[in-house]
Order: sequence, then C-alpha cells, then structure tokens
Amino acid sequence: MRTIRLTEETKCNILEQLLKRSPNAYGEYEGRVNAIIEEVRSRRDAAVFAYTRQFDGAEIDADHILVTEEEIEEAYRNVQPELLTVIRKALVNIRAYHEKQRRYSWFDSGTNGTILGQKVTPLARVGVYVPGGKAVYPSSVLMNVLPAKVAGVGEIIMTTPPDARGRVCASTLVAAKEAGVDRIYKAGGAQAIAALAFGTESIPKVDKIVGPGNIYVALAKKAVFGYVSIDSIAGPSEILVLADETANPRFVAADLLSQAEHDEMASAILITTSETLAAQVAKEAEQFVAELSRREIIQKSLDNYGYILVADTLSDAIDAVNEIASEHLEIMTRDPFQVMTRIKHAGAIFLGEYSSEPLGDYFAGPNHVLPTNGTAKFFSPLGVDDFIKKSSIISYSREALADVYRDIAQFAECESLTAHANSVRVRFEEKK
Repeated sequence: MRTIRLTEETKCNILEQLLKRSPNAYGEYEGRVNAIIEEVRSRRDAAVFAYTRQFDGAEIDADHILVTEEEIEEAYRNVQPELLTVIRKALVNIRAYHEKQRRYSWFDSGTNGTILGQKVTPLARVGVYVPGGKAVYPSSVLMNVLPAKVAGVGEIIMTTPPDARGRVCASTLVAAKEAGVDRIYKAGGAQAIAALAFGTESIPKVDKIVGPGNIYVALAKKAVFGYVSIDSIAGPSEILVLADETANPRFVAADLLSQAEHDEMASAILITTSETLAAQVAKEAEQFVAELSRREIIQKSLDNYGYILVADTLSDAIDAVNEIASEHLEIMTRDPFQVMTRIKHAGAIFLGEYSSEPLGDYFAGPNHVLPTNGTAKFFSPLGVDDFIKKSSIISYSREALADVYRDIAQFAECESLTAHANSVRVRFEEKK
C-alpha cells in the first residue's frame, strides 16, 4: 500500500481518483444497457429468455423461470445445517434492528376544527435483485428483504441469474425463503432490472427495485429510475480506517483487506496520526495478501485504490474522513466514541478494535447496503423508510378556513393564480 503524507493536495487527488469508480463514469456501457432495456420493453419474456441464454448460458422459458417449491426444498437439503443456523441468527438481529425504524401514521387536531397528519403506507410490490454467477451473497438477500418485510410491503419479488443448468445457488434460495420472499425468478443483469421495471408475461412490474449488481445492473437501475423507484446506484465497496498509535496494526490490516477482496475497484484507506502504525500496517497487509485466497483481486485493489495517509493531527485526519465520506468507517483510536461525535459523513461507523467491518456485513443487524463514492454526504443506509411512502392529511372545518381564507387568496393572487384564490373565496360568497 502507498504511504502518503496527508495534505490538501493529496486529499484532493485521492478524492478525484475515488470518484472515477462511480457507475456514472462508465458512459460507454449506457448504450448497451439502454438497448437491453428497450428490447425487454418491446419483446418482454422473449427478450429476457434470449439474454439469459446469451449471458448465462441457460435455457429458460415461461415454464421454468419461476423457482418452484421443489427447488427450494432441494436447496435446504444442500445447505449445511451450520450455515442455516447462522442465517437464522443473523435474520433475528437484522429484523430486530430494523423494527426500531418503523414509522407510524399520525394525526394532530386543533380546537378550531383542523386536522393535520401523515399517513404511512408500505409499498405494494418491491423487486430485490440478487447477484449470481461467481458472486453468491445470501447476506444481501437478508439485508434487502427484511427491511421491506418490517415495513409491511405487500409482495416481494426476487430476481437472480441462474447457472448454465438453470439452477439458483442453494444458499441464496434458503436465505430468500427464510427472509420471506414471495416469488423468485431466474433472471439477471440489465434484462432483469428492465423486467421488474416494466413487467413481462412472467415477471410482474414492481414499484421499487433494490439490490446490488455489476455495472450493467447499476446503469439499468439508473435508466429505469422514474418509471420505478430504486435504492441507489451503488459503486464498488470501500473502507476507511481512522487510527492512532493505540491501534493494533494486524487488526487494521486485516480489516482493510476485508473490503479489498470484493473487487479490483474496491477502496481501502487508512488515515493515521502515527508513522509507526502506518509502517506496521503496510507490513502486515503485505503478509496477509500472500496468504489469502483472493490475493490477485486484493493486490489490484490496493495498487489502484489503496492508501495509507499520515496526518499531522487528529483534527486533520477527521477532516479528511468527512471529505471522503466512506461507505464503511472504522474508528480505532484511544477514545473512538468521542471521535465519532465529530464524524459527519459515513455510511456505517464501527467503533473500537473488536467492531470489525464484517460484523456489519453479516450479523450485527444494521443494514450493509450503504452509500458509496462520497454519497454518504447525502444518502443513508437502506432501511424501513425505503419501503414506505407518506401521504399528507389535511382537514379544515368551515370555521377554521374562515380565519385564513383571505390570507390564502392573497398568496395565490401574488402568484397570479386567480383560480386558486377563487377556490377558497367561493366558499364564503354571500348568498344572493
């Protein structure tokens, strides 16, 4: 990993480099994605089947696109009992955390005959995209489905690409069943996003699409936004560790590599006030890379987007943390809770040396679907709020409106909207 002195110039250079990883920077793919979407809109099932054959090598038709109960039962037989136990433990934690996010309708009445309020309604149907192929993420199934279940979504549809034999990974199916998915379809890529957005003969149209995916999936979600809602356009994974001289260099190195192994474009950054720690972490990371199974991916990630930044002061380090606004932020300092109060921008914050990032990925309960590429400055983790909508409630009695209708009319006439003004005045016309 490169060790660099933290300055305004190096900070700006790193920010510029990190932003190049955003899906918005890959415009050359947009034409291909848009062509797939238009093909699915016009040919519907036929296009989905053709693209599944082309990209996944699987022969899928209307009779086999929906995962059957028999396939789910077989998946349970093929999943190790120990893994099923862990899935169920994680499910309990994730559900419990998100139940604390529930929102309720409210109404407030005044003595003058006014009733104001907010009606909270869960979305009717949500589509969850789950990657397949080389990537198998049952944890993402839980993280995307359980907030929707807690919110009360009426129907949850899942799509995931099949293998060449038309099968779906057993752990993915088991996680989906445990979480409460209603229907699972064998479809992946941009074609699955298009099918969820517009509907086909087999796959119903949804109101919102959530879930991670490759660049084609990310750009497809961007393209269909407006026809449906989406969670976000997620970029590659990233971790930032803020540490001082008290941190354990072996722990820091291990945690940095836990995200570097996701993707060659993943980012792993250490910001520290200790030159000694910086050197120790670099050495530990080098030793770990040689031992780990995904060493080639990790090394490319570190070569491209791995940094150790040495700051003069903790305040300088915290300023850089807030500028980078990382997806995952670990704080390993003498007083991590005090430092946390000065953090403004981060997707998830892990405090102390025993709060390793994978704890959040799999088990603790908070959602692991997090804002990337600096969007933690204005986006939040996936949660129950993503699966509800709110309607404002307004009710005025005649007496209540009588007190304010002249004010409303004046406001409307200021904007030259005389029909608006007439709409309130007509209620108080003198009877002829």
